Amino acid sequence: MAKFFALFVLALVAISMLQMPVMASQGEFEVNKSRYGPGSLKSFQCPSQCSRRCSKTQYHKPCMFFCQKCCRKCLCVPPGYYGNKAVCPCYNNWKTKEGGPKCP
Repeated sequence: MAKFFALFVLALVAISMLQMPVMASQGEFEVNKSRYGPGSLKSFQCPSQCSRRCSKTQYHKPCMFFCQKCCRKCLCVPPGYYGNKAVCPCYNNWKTKEGGPKCP
């Protein structure tokens, strides 16, 4: 009986480990295209969206400056505080003269 119980607990742990990656891939930023895609914002919404985007950086002023510049051009700000730029191709592909990313 003890072996059966130990095997049962081990099976439950294995099943929960298999389900974990599936839940993570569906989860944190399941992007709503109509909310974050190109042209999803009006220009008056840029300051609030950039404030959200730049809220966790130590370089708040430059982040806000460039984010708002990018937002006015692209009418899009990616979800989250960092990354996820593929949701907004214009925001993602705008580069500096040196070839680095212009938009935070």
